Amino acid sequence: MLFDTHTHLNDPKFDEDREQVIERAREEYGVKYILNVGFNRETIFQTLKLAEEYPFIYASVGWHPTDATDCTEEDLAWIRSLAAHPKVVAIGEIGLDYYWNTAPKEEQAVLFRRQIAIAKETGLPIIVHNRDANDDVVRILKEEHAEEVGGVMHCFSGDLTVMEECLELDFMIGLGGPVTFKNGKLAQEIAAHVPLDRLLLETDCPYLAPHPYRGKRNETGYVRLVAEKIAGIRGLSLEELAQATMQNAFRLFGISEEN
Repeated sequence: MLFDTHTHLNDPKFDEDREQVIERAREEYGVKYILNVGFNRETIFQTLKLAEEYPFIYASVGWHPTDATDCTEEDLAWIRSLAAHPKVVAIGEIGLDYYWNTAPKEEQAVLFRRQIAIAKETGLPIIVHNRDANDDVVRILKEEHAEEVGGVMHCFSGDLTVMEECLELDFMIGLGGPVTFKNGKLAQEIAAHVPLDRLLLETDCPYLAPHPYRGKRNETGYVRLVAEKIAGIRGLSLEELAQATMQNAFRLFGISEEN
């Protein structure tokens, strides 16, 4: 009964066995729901196709900060229109990325703000990408009153202070493979302290595979390894953690088991 709240199953790394990867996640690992994330023209098209093909896969649409220079007014209007799609449950992933030097920081910030505005207009939560930009991400979320829609801090890599700021803005904390790494002490500290009702599980597959698959292609089924690690840290059963995080995802994304 697991919900993987961040995947990229449209990635070419799955072209040869995508159907089998999805089936394996369902049958062998207990993944019941998946949220696939589109972040530019190509991936948004592919994400919608997946969501329309599989009843248990939902979609998020947005424009990634590393591609900020490619985003047009038509693209933003398209994202806004897709919010009405019955399988689209979030705007994202959006945010700031200061690691890859592919778009000026100023352009990233403008795009981030404009997509927060789209989320507020459409009433959808946001999925925030933050790499090496903690201060600016939190500042923009505060200035744009992103707490009006809330969302999730994807692949959270901040410390406890940043986590508290995000929680105060009504955001959830997404944790994935790094929590299982031997050098993942910070992620493990977050896993121990984040309120259970604000935690989401994710893989970011095909990236960031958990131990013992680190460095290999990640699969959505491996969210179970993330869940097992966090359950152990918190002294919970896998079932307790899975149920709590699934309910969190339902609440944030407006999904019910009847859908």
